[in-house]
Amino acid sequence: QEKLSKGIEYLISKESQVKAHITQLDLLLKETEFNSERAKQEAFQSFEKLSHVLEEKKFAALKAIEDSKNLRLEKLQAQAEEYQGLLENNGLVGYAQEVLKETDPSCFVQTAKQLHVRIQQATESLKSFRPAAVSTFEDFVVDIAKQEEILGDLTFHSYGLEIPEINELQSRMYNKALISWEWPGKRDTADTYVLEYHKLNREKESAVWQEIDVCSKSKVISDLDNDSSYAFRVRGHKGSICSAWSREVILHTPPAPVFSFLFDDKCGYNSEHLLLNPRRTSVESRAGFSLLLGSERVQAGCYMTLDYIIGDTGVSKGKHFWAFHVEPYSYLVKVGVVSGNKMRKLFHNTHDVTSPRYEQDSGHDSGSEDAFFDSSQPFPLVTLGMKKFFIPTTPAASKDAASRILPLPSCLGICLDCDKGKVGFYDAGSMKCLCECKVDCSGMMYPAFALMGSAAVHLEEPVTPKYGEYDDN
Repeated sequence: QEKLSKGIEYLISKESQVKAHITQLDLLLKETEFNSERAKQEAFQSFEKLSHVLEEKKFAALKAIEDSKNLRLEKLQAQAEEYQGLLENNGLVGYAQEVLKETDPSCFVQTAKQLHVRIQQATESLKSFRPAAVSTFEDFVVDIAKQEEILGDLTFHSYGLEIPEINELQSRMYNKALISWEWPGKRDTADTYVLEYHKLNREKESAVWQEIDVCSKSKVISDLDNDSSYAFRVRGHKGSICSAWSREVILHTPPAPVFSFLFDDKCGYNSEHLLLNPRRTSVESRAGFSLLLGSERVQAGCYMTLDYIIGDTGVSKGKHFWAFHVEPYSYLVKVGVVSGNKMRKLFHNTHDVTSPRYEQDSGHDSGSEDAFFDSSQPFPLVTLGMKKFFIPTTPAASKDAASRILPLPSCLGICLDCDKGKVGFYDAGSMKCLCECKVDCSGMMYPAFALMGSAAVHLEEPVTPKYGEYDDN
């Protein structure tokens, strides 16, 4: 009873404050009604202005078409009448026939001379006939694609709502597309987002944007075509307000479906020289330590080997693509494919570099720069190392060695076409083909890697929804 009494006493003591709040709310109700009507009127006037501009443009366009039509009809009608006169018993021909009946020589000569000139002109016109006007109105087609896009973006003022930016470093294209974005000020100012994308076509036809509503700041997109380029853009929404579109970002899909595999820890795997991570997605060369430990026994030359490792899954048909990263510090890495029926030769031919069996001046050449890249070799591999990509030597390649050395891309890709017997090596960031070689695909084909010295290779992980379809809150 005491608490209830105190509560009633408090409310009674605040009666003037309650009345003030009621008065304020009544005022806000009236202001809301008034302001909404004014906003409607302003919006109506804005659309009326647009409608007036469109009406003027429509009237001008229709008048231009009508004027052009009338002018063309006049020219064509005059030309038709002119040619009508070339018919027998009509116009010029009829008049000429009457002149021929003239019996007075002087009258005939005076008339026939000018008439002959007119007939010659009519003859030339007949031989080089060309309509006086065209019937098509292709020059009068109104292109409204840009205006449609602008009107589609027509909305209320953003009142400072920032434009999101697509993060090209975090966005990537592999088996799926991962698109990630952020705010310039690193502070979220939108509740939801709209992500749009479309495929770029060579015909340059007007693209139809695919639209996706997103609650987080990233999205994984599936079912994109291989060997294609896509444009992406995003904008933020906060209530009924939206930001402008972000700058468009172009990403390229792989030239073939992505082939998933892990490093094989059984077939030919040298656990003393190579170290696999538990998931078998990364391999690191440890050969340098064993060389240092055994250096006391080395009296002449240098005994270094290539340590090979292959993928645990092979393919025998179709077209496949896989990507990987090579650590920049890597001294020497070879990448490519190997046939299953020639794999024994791969693991029994590891002494690719000078070894104690060969004197340094014996003339043995285990990897001459001038040796042509043999397309029939059992395991076509290209060389990477010291932040460089080395294009293999071919009969058609430049003799200049410097022209065959490219900067090492941050991510490399391999495209194997078993049906055509080709293997291509790609910059997986831009999906640009760096070089292409022929390969014998008669057996099961496996991804192959070789490391020497200090080196490491990491397989590109497939894009999955775990990468970013989450709400920061």
